Amino acid sequence: MSSTVVQKILEKHLVKGKMVPGEEIAIKIDQTLTQDATGTMVYLQLEALGIKQLKTKKSVAYIDHNTLQSGPENADDHLYIQTVAQKYGIYFSRPGNGICHQVHLERFALPGETLLGSDSHTPTAGGLGMLAIGAGGLEVAVAMAQGEYRFIMPKIVRVNLIGKLNHWVSAKDIILELLRRITVRGGAGKIFEYSGKGVKSLSVPQRATITNMGAELGATTSLFPSDERTWEFLKAQKREKDYLEIQADEEAIYNEEIEIDLSQLEPLVACPDSPDQVVVVSSLKDIKVNQVIIGSCTNSSYSDLMRVAKILQGKAIADSVSLAIAPGSKQVLSMLAKNGALAALIGSGARILECACGPCIGMGQCPPTGGVSLRTFNRNFKGRAGTPSAQVYLASPEVAAVSALTGYLTDPREFELKDYPKIKRPQTFLINDNLIISPINHSKEVEVIKGPNIKPFPLGKPLPSQIRGKVLIKVGDNITTDHIMPSPAKLLPYRSNIPYLSDYCLTPCDQDFPRKAKENGGGFIVGGINYGQGSSREHAALVPLYLGIKAVLAKSFSRIHYSNLINNGIIPLVFKNPEDYEEIGEMDELLIEEAISQVKGETVKVRNLTKGKEYKMILDITPLQREILVQGGLLNLIRLKNTKD
Repeated sequence: MSSTVVQKILEKHLVKGKMVPGEEIAIKIDQTLTQDATGTMVYLQLEALGIKQLKTKKSVAYIDHNTLQSGPENADDHLYIQTVAQKYGIYFSRPGNGICHQVHLERFALPGETLLGSDSHTPTAGGLGMLAIGAGGLEVAVAMAQGEYRFIMPKIVRVNLIGKLNHWVSAKDIILELLRRITVRGGAGKIFEYSGKGVKSLSVPQRATITNMGAELGATTSLFPSDERTWEFLKAQKREKDYLEIQADEEAIYNEEIEIDLSQLEPLVACPDSPDQVVVVSSLKDIKVNQVIIGSCTNSSYSDLMRVAKILQGKAIADSVSLAIAPGSKQVLSMLAKNGALAALIGSGARILECACGPCIGMGQCPPTGGVSLRTFNRNFKGRAGTPSAQVYLASPEVAAVSALTGYLTDPREFELKDYPKIKRPQTFLINDNLIISPINHSKEVEVIKGPNIKPFPLGKPLPSQIRGKVLIKVGDNITTDHIMPSPAKLLPYRSNIPYLSDYCLTPCDQDFPRKAKENGGGFIVGGINYGQGSSREHAALVPLYLGIKAVLAKSFSRIHYSNLINNGIIPLVFKNPEDYEEIGEMDELLIEEAISQVKGETVKVRNLTKGKEYKMILDITPLQREILVQGGLLNLIRLKNTKD
């Protein structure tokens, strides 16, 4: 039978279930990755599982988010992650080695294998033909402990690329075009598999840009075939032995198909405050730019920054612009320094940041009040940059570099550059893995060090017979995990301290939410469409759990946050009749009677005691997830099963 790339990888890793869209499957996980913003919680949960040995082939812990050490908290977290990695045989990528997705693509990703990561942009490795999925931290901990991951089989969408990109149009414009067409909700329950003659013209770093930002579609993951371009990249990384060809069969059947003619694309830009607010750059006039930042896990590869260096060489940035550049890895930075490109960047007036996530997550480089920031990042949610009043635009490195020179958002085709800067593919990348600490022998002798800021994570309680509480907040559509659990520079150091973070939960929406939650002993949250979009941060479920949130009622949920709520014992309910959302008011008192028996069914009735109304809510989850909710969370269920065994 003819198969897609996705089906070929899943078939080799399938443990349980059938590959039918909508059915639950379990697959074997070959690799996992964590980063420090989510990693402390992952490893606390891994320790709580009480395992002696990992079931994965390779697991890697990265330090790339909380690298600003203005106090001891981040350094303490790093030390905890390093020592717990030594104890469990996990590779440890030290601060300065680079952003997890860029480094993993360079040094660890394998075509045909599976990767589960506690970061929503884990699908970056799909650019190398790896089935890579972002998930909540507890799911990653369980995958390390049990070697499996359960999820609902998505539909497989073929993205047929034809033609070839014109000069000044980049891979970033391909994914922006897809976001323009189907929005941030269009990928829910889907995997995007790229194919067609246009694929051959794209390098692995270009493909990785596309699969990285595919997370903004709400997709389970995205991936490319593994072909001669994959082999070229692996050979240049001195990893040709890792190459495996994987391509879809000619007669492979997909659930849906989208076609993009690369030759018809123009430079695009995502306008504030969502990655799907996409227009052609040439349609925007007289937008003065205060800040330009080039980097992030989306666009910080060697080829991206070399092209930027060529554009900026011998020129000076506009007086009104602050330009910052963050290379994606130590490998990239070292190569730029060695060939003189770094000098060209510095000479133009650029500020060189360390190889880390930095500004993408609001860790430094906040725009000025009311300012315009043009970034090569993947998200521009309101306030994510650290300045709520800022206007953040997303575009390609080419658009960003040219705009830094003009001081205005500029179509690079309109700028006075004689030639398009072509970049020669490196025959060999500079390999130096001295900031990656490999697993050691005698790991049982390692002392795991926990600083005073690392607090126990909350555990859910078994489901009571009835759930009663007030609606503490009612929010609109596309509420992100940045809204639910903000992560500016002042809060990121406290990712290991749920009690401290609880005072900031949902404060971008309502400054009084934490107080109301504590005064009322918890309650309910009501949301609109796509509640919980954005990052995989489990804190957006753990902190509401700590505050006593019992259920979230919404028109729809994002994939990862939906799972995070269930895994932590919070019931995610979808309005059967969306109009019921309009009727519910803040501080209405809600009641779910016979909660245990209702959770075991597909429909849950919620009574509004204040309004005298009853709402039918959909709980479309698997039998295992129902048991998780009954037991008050996945960790509770695992402990219960271990006790019985």
